[in-house]
Amino acid sequence: MQLFDLDGKVALVTGGNGGIGLGVATGLGAAGAQVVLCGRDEEKGKQALAQLEAQGVSATFVRNDVGDAASCAATVNAAVEQTGRLDILVNNAGIHLPEAAAEMSMRSWHDELAVNLTAPFLLCQAAHPYLAKRGGKVLNIRSLASRQGMTHGANYCASKGGLVQLTQALAVEWGPAGIQVNAILPRWISTDITAPAQHGVAGFEQMIVDRTPARRWGQPADLAGTAVFLASSASHRRGVRVRLP
Repeated sequence: MQLFDLDGKVALVTGGNGGIGLGVATGLGAAGAQVVLCGRDEEKGKQALAQLEAQGVSATFVRNDVGDAASCAATVNAAVEQTGRLDILVNNAGIHLPEAAAEMSMRSWHDELAVNLTAPFLLCQAAHPYLAKRGGKVLNIRSLASRQGMTHGANYCASKGGLVQLTQALAVEWGPAGIQVNAILPRWISTDITAPAQHGVAGFEQMIVDRTPARRWGQPADLAGTAVFLASSASHRRGVRVRLP
């Protein structure tokens, strides 16, 4: 269907060399988008590219570290230099540095917010001029931790809760320019970040299975359809413009 066609579009996916990022990138690529993956691990990047190319997806990789503020703008610029445009930004890269709140180091606090909250803001800033040209899309990957607390995760919960409010603020401010900003909130998805809880906490994996209707943990590919919908014209109400005072 043309509503879901991303042919000719370019999508930049942070943390796209594995987990949810790669699942989303695969979906966007299957819908016709050219995908630019970025991440810190170049070897994982090469493996992800091989996987996408085997499925007929046009993709490139940019090595970066979104924890470094300067790297965010450089990543966007590199993506545009390689492809000539940018239509979709997926802020997926994230970290979790679990520590008890009473003893949490400032390094863990600041590093978590730098990657999970500050980087999406800086990437959005850098991408704005390109997205504004064509009515682009921003997808922020949230977390269940943005809505409920968790032990040893004050930094993670704060960063993901902040990302929710950042998404809403940008959606309001940039909507009149034709840029749509949305967030996807996965529940328990089997990834490197969730692996310590899934496999290291006795009974936890089965507990999630028991309370999930599908009786399984989510997989990164499960999010592909939602990402394609939000990145495509299917989620766009044509002819609607909002003027704010």
